[in-house]
Amino acid sequence: MIALKVDAHLLMTSPFSRLTAAHKHALWRGLISAILALTGSLVVMTAFGLAPQSSLDLQTLQAVTPSDDFALLPLDEAQGDGFRSTETVRRGDTLGDVLARAGVADVDVRRLLGDADARRHLGKLRPGQALEVETDEGGRLQQLKFGAGSERKVDIRADDDGFSTATRDARANTVPRFASGEIRSSLFAATDDAGLPDAVAVQLADVFSGVIDFHRGLRKGDRFWLVYEQIQRDGEPAGTGRVLAAEFRNGDATHTAYWFAASGSSGAYYTFDGKSLHKQFLLSPLEFSRITSGFTSARFHPVLQEWRAHRGIDYGAPMGARVRSTADGVIDTIGLAGGYGNLIVVRHSGGYSTAYAHLSGFAGGLRKGSRIEQGQTLGYVGMTGMATGPHLHYEFRSNGVQVDPKIAKSTETPPLLGDARRTFERQRDLAYRQIGLAKQTILARFE
Repeated sequence: MIALKVDAHLLMTSPFSRLTAAHKHALWRGLISAILALTGSLVVMTAFGLAPQSSLDLQTLQAVTPSDDFALLPLDEAQGDGFRSTETVRRGDTLGDVLARAGVADVDVRRLLGDADARRHLGKLRPGQALEVETDEGGRLQQLKFGAGSERKVDIRADDDGFSTATRDARANTVPRFASGEIRSSLFAATDDAGLPDAVAVQLADVFSGVIDFHRGLRKGDRFWLVYEQIQRDGEPAGTGRVLAAEFRNGDATHTAYWFAASGSSGAYYTFDGKSLHKQFLLSPLEFSRITSGFTSARFHPVLQEWRAHRGIDYGAPMGARVRSTADGVIDTIGLAGGYGNLIVVRHSGGYSTAYAHLSGFAGGLRKGSRIEQGQTLGYVGMTGMATGPHLHYEFRSNGVQVDPKIAKSTETPPLLGDARRTFERQRDLAYRQIGLAKQTILARFE
């Protein structure tokens, strides 16, 4: 067993007495951990108390002085000759509050506030931002780093004249991230539970928009898995990039998507078999809206108060929500049309057309004969015509007759062939293994 000498006077006369409270806490934690690890038994120190977030009372402590054959283990907080920590700006914080938590001496807080260049950058800090702080053993500030927007980094360093401030481009890179979720009420609720940013949720819906109607086609218990890019700047999350691969189990069907950019192309999503996920028609003219009535053979009309055939879909949505064309085409009708209110009808290939009614207004520059691209904004949700509340009435027509959009036969995009197919399969297999391994990790976590 290692012999330890106790000297209560040591802490009052050694360099330990010059450390800040935060550094003393760190040193004590490291020292105690080292002692317990090396002795394998409890070391009893009388009158020892360490309260969280309080100062050490040196008068009531017995210090442990290691003998010559005892070497302290390095502390995580110690880096070279100083200490490094990361502090997050909290709502209501002053600069002094943040730096005090990092153990910075008061004199350096005052010096920073007196430096015009440093003060200008520090004044732009907002709650939630992180500061990397480095001090020496006495709490004197050596370096302070933090982000200035998503693409710049501020670096404040101590020098002989006080402080020097410099800005530089943050080093950017992307790292793959995995996520999964289960539908209990809506896609957004599931992605919120999974901690996914809204941008990734929107992408996920866009990827499968030709095969899943995220308004009326989701079922409780549906699941999804995906790999997506996280953008980092100097190691800190700074946004999201592209969804790289995804699997969506919707009812009895499982849909897959893999991003691939063939030579000379801008890239697209493909199924496991190398078929393009792009469809002639999107299954919904809106993104993430509450649906008020699905496709039925008859319904009770809210204004006329009588039963009548209603072959179409009413999407409940906030006033002014964007309405998009579900396919490429040409505007055949635009204007006020009786009970439909403001109406746009777009003519598509194959004898199909789509109608968008009760709009509050039309997108700028549109007229009869205008060419429209899939996903282009046509107008905005309203309640013109026979409508009791804001919603979009959407009709899908085949040769002028209203039909269920699900019966539409989209034109197929040719699958990948030759070298492009072989390159795709190599990339697909890698992404497939990543999703498979991640699934196993999640299952193991709950077993």
